Amino acid sequence: MKNAVIITGASSGTGYAIAEKFASEGYTVLLTSRSRDGADLAAEEIRKNYDVCAKGYRLSGKAGSDVYEMFSDIKGMDLRLKAVVLNAADLGMDMPCLTTEMDRFREVLETNLCWNFLIAQQSALQMKEGGGAIVFIGSNTCRRAISNRSAYIASKGGILSLSKALAVELGSYHIRVNTVIAGSIKTRRWELLNDEGKEAKKRRVPIGDIADFADIANAVWFLSSESSRNITGAEIVVDGGAEAHLFPGS
Repeated sequence: MKNAVIITGASSGTGYAIAEKFASEGYTVLLTSRSRDGADLAAEEIRKNYDVCAKGYRLSGKAGSDVYEMFSDIKGMDLRLKAVVLNAADLGMDMPCLTTEMDRFREVLETNLCWNFLIAQQSALQMKEGGGAIVFIGSNTCRRAISNRSAYIASKGGILSLSKALAVELGSYHIRVNTVIAGSIKTRRWELLNDEGKEAKKRRVPIGDIADFADIANAVWFLSSESSRNITGAEIVVDGGAEAHLFPGS
């Protein structure tokens, strides 16, 4: 029976890098995307590049029925679900607190907190006989806030608390729950910066550089592997030291 991992938001970027890491370790990769085509294409690339089983699922981020259908399908496979990585998020961009409508604020929390709880719950139900690891992807903005993203920041603070609560409840089933707290990552937004903008961003980080996708993937792998068998309810901060720096850039 093959070990399997579920990774949400894995058709590109950080999620796809995490999928590649698990595939390189021989895992069956079950990945999700908001796009059916995106999920299928990413799974096809993983199969071709790593010679492992991979399957894509479309999850809207809102409909609980999508989640239940995915887990029903997975339950029928000859797999051992050993890891779940909750990477997908509503980024909640450009949401000033004085003008954001309540429905939009609630939508961000629904996606980032409630929806992730549902996936963690359904994962644990399949893992409870054999143990496993659940890894949330958090953000260092939950401790060092930035403007116009209050819903996103609140949701990431909730994720950090939720992971600790689940670690306590699920420990007796040998299910470990941890969080990777990410800082700035070299996403498409990074690529759109000019050289001056990139250098300015690097100068704000003590280590002199922000994270690549692989940096996050390696931290996730550690928290999912036997190397961290006695770690639960914890977090690894991957932000180049930004959280430790009182006056960035000084």
